[in-house]
Amino acid sequence: MLSVQVHPGDAHPELIPAGDTAKTEAWVGIEAEKGSHIYAGLRPGTTASNLRQSLDDGTIADHLVSIDPKAGESIFIPAGTVHTLGNDVVVFEVQQNSDVTFRLYDWGHIDTKTREPRPLQVDQAFACIEFGASDSGLVQPRVETTTPVERERLFDCDAFQLWRLSGQDPFPVGETAEPRILVCIEGLGQIMNNGIPYAVGKGDVWLLPAETGECAFQPSGEATLLEIAIP
Repeated sequence: MLSVQVHPGDAHPELIPAGDTAKTEAWVGIEAEKGSHIYAGLRPGTTASNLRQSLDDGTIADHLVSIDPKAGESIFIPAGTVHTLGNDVVVFEVQQNSDVTFRLYDWGHIDTKTREPRPLQVDQAFACIEFGASDSGLVQPRVETTTPVERERLFDCDAFQLWRLSGQDPFPVGETAEPRILVCIEGLGQIMNNGIPYAVGKGDVWLLPAETGECAFQPSGEATLLEIAIP
């Protein structure tokens, strides 16, 4: 398991170094083995007091919302959400461009270089944890179109928007006068722009600059893309 961590939001500028930003992120499940796990958010009734006590007695998992991940699931992690994942789960992550992370708990891991426990930032983490109601956790996709492509909106927040596009017939990607990012998570095909084909395979990431505008994606069989926009 990765360390249990939290990222600060805009409400805590004192915790964000100069030149950096808050950090909201989201995950789309790609693969999940038996025993893989995601924790996203705090269970109702969790307080700063009992959460801090759980760090000492090793029961922090009892206070976290537990998810048995499945491929295709969407999980939203707004800034201020306590979260972690691991044990053979693969996700695609979209996030604000920030490296600000506060480690709350590390499962007893030992740094292979120092042979010591990795440092924690408990006080900073507690300062930015959102203990009230939260939008974190599993998100229900919203289907926007079904032909020529099934277009599902997975995430729509102030930091980013993300759609999942699935189909086997040609379909449009990109947007006029807006930059977009495309990520192929299943299958293969071609992006067509000004009559020029650009090969796309699983795992490829493409930036469509704003001046590119709308393009066509031609799948070779069934393919699934993620398309990301900045609001």
